[in-house]
Amino acid sequence: MKSSLIKTFLFFLVFYSCSSSMSEENIENPTVTVNENRQATGSSANDLLSDINFKKITVEIAFIEGFEPIETAKNNFKTFIENRINKPEGIEFITNEIPNTGKTVYTLEEVVAIEKENRTAYNTDTTIAVWVLFINGKSSNDTNSSSVLGTAYWNTSFVIYEETIHNLSNSSFDPERSMLETSVINHEFGHILGLTNLGTDLQSDHEDEEHPKHCDEEDCLMYWAAETSQGIGNMLSAGSVPTLDAQCLADLKANGGK
Repeated sequence: MKSSLIKTFLFFLVFYSCSSSMSEENIENPTVTVNENRQATGSSANDLLSDINFKKITVEIAFIEGFEPIETAKNNFKTFIENRINKPEGIEFITNEIPNTGKTVYTLEEVVAIEKENRTAYNTDTTIAVWVLFINGKSSNDTNSSSVLGTAYWNTSFVIYEETIHNLSNSSFDPERSMLETSVINHEFGHILGLTNLGTDLQSDHEDEEHPKHCDEEDCLMYWAAETSQGIGNMLSAGSVPTLDAQCLADLKANGGK
C-alpha cells in the first residue's frame, strides 16, 4: 500500500513538473511557431506580399563575424522590400552576429544547422519573419567554372555566400560590391516571394525552360545568372542593379504585392 502511494505521488509530481514547464514556455512565447518558418521555398509568398495574415515583416540579418553586408546593400534591400510588399505596420531590420565557424565550404545542411542554432526571429500573430545569412565561405555546389552566390532554401530563409562575393568584387575590374550584394540579395528574396513560378503563379509564360524557377528575360533580376559567378558580371555591366521585368511584377501584384 505504501509503495503504491509513493508511485502515485511521483507520477503526479512528474506530470505537474512537465505541465508547468510547458505552460511557462507558452506564456513566454505564446504565438511563436518555429515550423511555420521551415516550409518549402515560395510557399509563404502571399503571406509576405499581402497584408491579409501579417501586417509587419521582420528581417533578421545574420552574419558570420567579419562578413556583414555593407550598409548600402542593406538599405537597397529594404527599399526593394518596401516597393514590393504590403505591410502597413512596416519593416524591421535586426542584426545577429555569429562567431566564426572555422569552415571554408558549406553544404546546405550545414547552412540549415546554423539557422536552427542561431535564428531568433520567427513568425508571430501579425509579423512574418525572414532570415538572411551572410556566410564566410563558399557553397559545396561550386564548380571549377562557376560559384553559387546565394540560395533560397526555406519559405523565409536564404543564404548569401559573402566570402565568394568579396572575392568577386575585390579588384578595379570587378563589379562594385554594393551592386553585387544588392543584386544577389534581391534575387534570392524574389525566390521566397515565389518567383518565378515558385509559389506565385505566372500571369504570362516567362519561366526559363533551361533554368526552371527563373525568368527567361536576360535583363530581369530573376534571370538565372543573377545567382552565379558565371553570368552576374554581364548583368552588372551596365553599372546598375537589375530590376524585375514587367512580367515578374505582374506575377507579384496578382499574388497580393505592389
